[in-house]
Amino acid sequence: MTPSAEPPGALGGAGGAAEEATPTTVEEVVRRRLSAALGGWRGLLDSAAPALAFLIGWLLTSDVLVSVGASVAVLLVALVVRIARRETVQHAVGGILATAVAAFIASRTGRAADVFLPGILLNAALAVVFAVSMVARWPVVGFVVGAVTEDPAGWRRDRGVVALCQKLTGLLLAGYVVRVAVQLPLYLADRSSGGEWTTALAVSKLVLGWPLLVLGVVVAGTLLLRGRTPLQPEEPGTGPEAVPERPQERTRRS
Repeated sequence: MTPSAEPPGALGGAGGAAEEATPTTVEEVVRRRLSAALGGWRGLLDSAAPALAFLIGWLLTSDVLVSVGASVAVLLVALVVRIARRETVQHAVGGILATAVAAFIASRTGRAADVFLPGILLNAALAVVFAVSMVARWPVVGFVVGAVTEDPAGWRRDRGVVALCQKLTGLLLAGYVVRVAVQLPLYLADRSSGGEWTTALAVSKLVLGWPLLVLGVVVAGTLLLRGRTPLQPEEPGTGPEAVPERPQERTRRS
């Protein structure tokens, strides 16, 4: 996730807050950055409303253009509100672009289920990236920590920081995997059945959107509120990548 330009406050607010004190722990940094990336509760609402609008439009009309139009209308309202409040428009604009791409694909193929294809592919790609980063012991969340320190890779020298970033990256990875595991079979079933699973896809998009995201935020918040990992990494030679001294070197130093 890329942090937005909003002041990184708690999830209860999405902007306009006074500048906060400089964070002193890794948990505080990650908590602020995740909050900013999500856009607070307003950001969660902006992400849920278009999916709900599409579902209602589809149930009422079974017309893909009308359903997508309803999603875009909701996003445009969110965009106008954010501009009026002088808040960042990143989430609303991103939603409009994503919806436009999905609508273009569906209009070219003539299948309503193709509206959900870009989201499925994006979640699959993110799952691969996050999984590879964990296997390589360079978890994606670690770069959030490195972005606010003078040593971008310094967090790698602290076992506690690496372990925390692995857990949080794994938590985000689980969300991507769940979405793909549920939505991809529905999408493939819809293609083979001629459009009978579009409603199920729309429901899964809504259920696996903000509710799953809120659950992840709650779990991540529990981890972040309990920890007190210092922001400054350990001195070189004391972390997981340190090379042990040879016996003769220890004798010479003593």
